[in-house]
Amino acid sequence: MLERVIGILGGMGPQATVDFYREILTFTPGVKDQDHMQVLIYSNPKIPDRTAAILDGGADPLPDLVKSGRLLERAGAGILAIPCNTAHYFLPRLQPEIGIPILDMILETVLDLKSQAPQVGTVGLLAATGTVRSGIYHRRFHERGIKVIVPDDVDQPEVQEGIRRIKAAAHNRETGETFHAIADRLMAAGAEAIILGCTEIPLAFNLKSVPYLCLNATRSLAQAAVDWARGKRD
Repeated sequence: MLERVIGILGGMGPQATVDFYREILTFTPGVKDQDHMQVLIYSNPKIPDRTAAILDGGADPLPDLVKSGRLLERAGAGILAIPCNTAHYFLPRLQPEIGIPILDMILETVLDLKSQAPQVGTVGLLAATGTVRSGIYHRRFHERGIKVIVPDDVDQPEVQEGIRRIKAAAHNRETGETFHAIADRLMAAGAEAIILGCTEIPLAFNLKSVPYLCLNATRSLAQAAVDWARGKRD
């Protein structure tokens, strides 16, 4: 069988791209180098800020997303994975410009939730402000009968600041504690599970320390990419 090559359109941000590749390795059953997937990584940190484009009329990232996707396609990738939740706001405009499929991170996350906990009807979302305000999670989850609740106007800026600190490699234990405290408040407000809907947040959020179901969208996307590369899905 012809080897399937995963293309990673990264750089949004660079540390999150590294974490995503690490998750791909985690999901790959292998005991030697040759058991692992062929992966092409293009980390393009020059792509304009997605949240700024959505909320403040900033530079449109679509042209750079298209160039980056086509570069990976020409290099031999058979599918694209974009480890940036906010970038998926542009997916309906991006996919028609690329000749290979693009995995939908938001869709993969809701499918992961339905597989793990089909009874959950309300989730709390920790994500960048652009992701929250764009409604991309709300729409996908609503399609499957799941309500999404988000931090209030006091907590959301704290989430965004934590993401900024992680991108600047300036986060510390307090950053993680802030994320955990906000997640706790979402659970108290009626959430039955928490979605980490920004690829930076898992770098400071300890999933193993919480008593509730918490899904990392990075992991959901990585599992989908590995399943595709192993021929378990088209």
